[in-house]
Amino acid sequence: QLQLVESGGGSVQPGGSLRLSCVASGSIFTINTMKWYRQAPGKQRELVATITSGDSTNYSDSVKGRFTISRDTAKKTVYLQMNSLKPDDTGVYYCNADIWRLGIRGFSNYWGQGTQVTVSS
Repeated sequence: QLQLVESGGGSVQPGGSLRLSCVASGSIFTINTMKWYRQAPGKQRELVATITSGDSTNYSDSVKGRFTISRDTAKKTVYLQMNSLKPDDTGVYYCNADIWRLGIRGFSNYWGQGTQVTVSS
């Protein structure tokens, strides 16, 4: 069974930092684009950062310059380094990836279960 499992969330004061990780496990042939989304209470889920298989990155305007997405292909892991955190960064952070499973032709899209990030004084 294929899984994306996030970790690294928690509570932090404004100005603090957190590093999220998301590990893909299961019968995986290859992983294409990986993304981080977040959903604040009462709001729609929004795209935060994207990294392609060629390590090209893209960020939402709200996190540009503060967050850094990276990946370790061998470990099937994507990271989100979050610095200078603000209360508006509070929410559940979800990992998303396009994965080609062994024995199944083509890429399918998968979600993790989410990890809570709370920024509050």
